[in-house]
Amino acid sequence: MVNANQKAPGKLKVLIIVHGHPEFSPGGGEVAAYALYQGLKESVAVQETTFLATNPKGNSGRIHLLKEGEYLWEQRVADPFSMKAENIQATLKDFTAFLKALAPDVIHFHHYMHVGLDAFRVARQTCPEARILLTLHEMLAICLNDGQMVKTGSMRLCLKAEDLACQQCFPSRTPEDFWLRRRFFAASFKYVDAFVTPSSFLKQRYVDWGLDREMIHVIENGISVAQPLVMEQGSNLHLRIGFFGQVTLYKGLDILLEALNHLPKKVAKQLTVEIHGCNLDIQRSEFKTKIEALMAPLLKRGVLRWVGQYSRSELAGRMAGVGWIIVPSIWWENSPVVIQEAFALGRPVICSDIGGMAEKVHHNQDGLHFSARNPFALADLLTRIVETPELWSRLVEGVKFEATVDQCLKQTLVLYAQLTQAQSVKKMGRVKSKLP
Repeated sequence: MVNANQKAPGKLKVLIIVHGHPEFSPGGGEVAAYALYQGLKESVAVQETTFLATNPKGNSGRIHLLKEGEYLWEQRVADPFSMKAENIQATLKDFTAFLKALAPDVIHFHHYMHVGLDAFRVARQTCPEARILLTLHEMLAICLNDGQMVKTGSMRLCLKAEDLACQQCFPSRTPEDFWLRRRFFAASFKYVDAFVTPSSFLKQRYVDWGLDREMIHVIENGISVAQPLVMEQGSNLHLRIGFFGQVTLYKGLDILLEALNHLPKKVAKQLTVEIHGCNLDIQRSEFKTKIEALMAPLLKRGVLRWVGQYSRSELAGRMAGVGWIIVPSIWWENSPVVIQEAFALGRPVICSDIGGMAEKVHHNQDGLHFSARNPFALADLLTRIVETPELWSRLVEGVKFEATVDQCLKQTLVLYAQLTQAQSVKKMGRVKSKLP
């Protein structure tokens, strides 16, 4: 376990808690949390930074050292409906002991998946003077359907959480169950001093759900800056499109493939679309069958190339081979990291015109929007790209990358300072109130 160091005047001790370590779970939230942790380690405003990531493959509750400053917690959530930790005794005992040893000034949760909502209450009770923050990466508190706000069965987009509508998505539950769930989440969130969202879209969803607008701060997830890729003279990058990420029901790969199948042959033969994706093999059989059927004629004609899974170290090299990055998701998305990765490398983005995608990509400035879930609209857009070769060069000029780790770190430290200053003022008020 760790030992608390003597507090340096004016310096913060920060604990970052996240639902997985990027070495084992390289999702966008995990990568963003780790990038912040690394930035905090180098900050002169911070005395000590600790990284605690859950390892949901075990539920012993044990917290053990992974490497200096980084710990793994064998913990997971028993039921996503209640979001309670499976090993609640570990939260009450091991997590409490961990917090007491660290004595952090700031406890920044980057998720509660695998951690459990009880951790907020334990953190407040154990470290009553610490400031507690929560970064919201999706809408899991609002929507039981993996936080997607997409209706089960019909797959229609959902605009607002309502008890009866939620019950229709999950018939085994009652409307009263969802009423209680919302209040349980809200009660757990009362232990949090401030919330962070990576998009204004997500902030508004939580305001509509019931969180105080003034408590939610929009800070984009920071990613490492890469040098923009240079277009080779005489290349045909404007006719090469890349899909990057997981192949799931919500990512819209089927929409892209349907659009390609709808293209006139003279247009399609000029395009090359590469799929840099993974996890198709673990999807539901009907979805997998649909994707394979849509791909078959495109692979045969040479329009499509299935490149497959990649590591983060390979990303820049793979994006160098395409001119456009496409994000055709059928759910809202909040702040897809692939958009910022594309911008960091100087690539314009084609995306659905909803949610965080429409917010991050500016139509006809640094990318293009198409009507979400509409393969015919995407086919029309792809035709425009082929028939307007100068469009790509113009949009490349409009690409700006602002979601740097440094920018995220700067904004986060300002928020930490505001919260700790407010706590100091509050504490002084309590002391004064005791004077005769």
